Amino acid sequence: MGEEHIQKRFNLMEPFLNERQRRILAAAEAETFGHGGVSIVARATGLSRNTVVAGRLEIGERSSAAVKEAGRVRGPGGGRKKTVQKDPTLEKDLEALIEPATRGDPESSLRWTCKSVRKLAGELNRMGHTTSHRMVAELLKHMGYSLQANRKTIEGSSHPDRGAQFEHIYEKVKAFQKEGQPVISVDTKKKELVGNYENEGREWQPKGQPEKVLVHDFGSLGEGKVNPYGVYDLMQNTGWVNVGVDHDTAAFAVESIRRWWLTMGNQVYPEASQVLITADSGGSNGARLRLWKTELQKLSDDTGLSVSVCHFPPGTSKWNKIEHRLFSFISKNWRGRPLISHEVIVNLIASTTTTKGLRVSCAMDYNTYPKGVKITDTELKKVNMARDTFHGEWNYTITPHHHNI
Repeated sequence: MGEEHIQKRFNLMEPFLNERQRRILAAAEAETFGHGGVSIVARATGLSRNTVVAGRLEIGERSSAAVKEAGRVRGPGGGRKKTVQKDPTLEKDLEALIEPATRGDPESSLRWTCKSVRKLAGELNRMGHTTSHRMVAELLKHMGYSLQANRKTIEGSSHPDRGAQFEHIYEKVKAFQKEGQPVISVDTKKKELVGNYENEGREWQPKGQPEKVLVHDFGSLGEGKVNPYGVYDLMQNTGWVNVGVDHDTAAFAVESIRRWWLTMGNQVYPEASQVLITADSGGSNGARLRLWKTELQKLSDDTGLSVSVCHFPPGTSKWNKIEHRLFSFISKNWRGRPLISHEVIVNLIASTTTTKGLRVSCAMDYNTYPKGVKITDTELKKVNMARDTFHGEWNYTITPHHHNI
């Protein structure tokens, strides 16, 4: 009968107790019961005998040190170890599973995946991990993923081989990284007005002293627009941004890649013989642009590198790594700050960092890049290009003329 009373009292009190208070209450019950009290209380409360004994020791310790530690629920190093501590490869394997199908808002660091947490948990368990869909959900949140409404996942018409292309890119990236060859993600950030214009976002200012900006965004009131073209190194977590003042053409895009190689790439990869570029299918690095391919041939000849390109299928720019790992943080870094001059833009971009060690370099490009440059069939045929067997219009390699395949 005494055991039933203990269980009833404990069940009534338990919702209001933390871990330390539970073991102290259990120990007090054991002390009151007398001989055999530890075993009886352990059965009645569901706590382990060790926990009840620990509570008795705490009751017995009436020193000042015990009083000072009264706020501690667990001893130093106590409690259950985190799953990622017991299984250090769990997070890495989870990211590998979702990598081919990761997306998000290009101007936000939030990402999401269309794979369900239950299926992901099942795959991880088949790989030898011990996890649940709840743990997968927690890990995804920790990794920067969020739940998104269904309307966020629709991006217009879908190519039937879109998923297969993502897998193709993923496998090719892994192959290059395994060989220590550079892999870069490229794109043009949206154009920015230069001048004392309003910039979206807020920053800390003395109360009642907001930054004063122009009422209207008339281009004549500033210094025109700039085109920041970015190159993101996936392995080094570094970025290069070439800020152009002229047109965003394929010649400008390739010149930006050339500048990355001359200023950053060749220092990090002195033994590189090839480079992989992941890019959108449209814009200045579009898959159909003849100028893009002829300029890449010049880059290949100048550097001696074989240049492989994998384009994301149309309408899937949100999967491009540079959007989430570089551009989103640049936007966060300069939000609420008027981009009043080229110098300010370069300094803000170059000062962009993240807790994961992102480093960014930046420079202005005052060259002119005329629009409407036509590439003839004869010029295009001179491009030393080998197309992949899988969607050669999206995947191809351009090699130097002195190094034919």
